Amino acid sequence: MMSKHPLVFEVFTEIAIINQLSTAMLQSVMPERITQAQFTVLSHFVRREIEAESPANLASALQVTRPTITSTLARMERDELVNIAPDLRDGRAKLVSVTAKGRSTYAACIAATAPLIPMISSVATDRDLASILPTLRRMRAGLDALRD
Repeated sequence: MMSKHPLVFEVFTEIAIINQLSTAMLQSVMPERITQAQFTVLSHFVRREIEAESPANLASALQVTRPTITSTLARMERDELVNIAPDLRDGRAKLVSVTAKGRSTYAACIAATAPLIPMISSVATDRDLASILPTLRRMRAGLDALRD
């Protein structure tokens, strides 16, 4: 049967649906008060091993508006997950860094996902996941390069 939509549309539709379902699953197990946005910020720092980054760079990397990242970071600073300090090289700018509490909260978030592993494994084996990961990484890198 001929599809009504190009293959690329079908692929991105599946990715979008998987994103929505997985986001809801993750949010359901996050430690109290940790939002998906906060987890994403913590993950960005830990995964990329970044010491500090400007709010503008974070907004760009996470594809959110500056007011959105400002609001998220303010809540995170209130909860002592990040530190926001003046950029010593540019007095007008600020730099965000993850605190020790932020790193331990990230580790707690990852640990909290343990109950999800059997659920995910019931619909996709490790072999399935390993086989699609290189393609997904290539797609992510290519799409990321296109936005620059």
